[in-house]
Amino acid sequence: QVQLVESGGGLVQAGGSLRLSCVASGSIVDINGMLWYRQAPGKEREMVALITSGEYTNYLTSVKARFTISSDNTKNTVYLQMNGLEPVDTAVYYCVAGRVRLDPVVIIIHDYWGQGTQVTVSS
Repeated sequence: QVQLVESGGGLVQAGGSLRLSCVASGSIVDINGMLWYRQAPGKEREMVALITSGEYTNYLTSVKARFTISSDNTKNTVYLQMNGLEPVDTAVYYCVAGRVRLDPVVIIIHDYWGQGTQVTVSS
């Protein structure tokens, strides 16, 4: 079993920055990908960013220029640096650990979810 604990959320004004952290513990065997998802009130859940053990990254188009996902394997931690935050970024952000295949097609198995951390951006 893998446990994921997110932190770093909070209230910030538009244009501000936050860095989310996700620490994984337990058995991470077979896990080769970490993702951030978010869900805003009344809206569908969406993938924000992805990183694999091979350092492949992918982002939601609307955040690509503003967010950066990174990982520190020595600390079993994945980060999401969020700059230029906008009110539309307000959501609960979830860390996900899973298995990712990129070739020949992209397949993502979402094995474990964190509890989420609230990000609120005011105008």
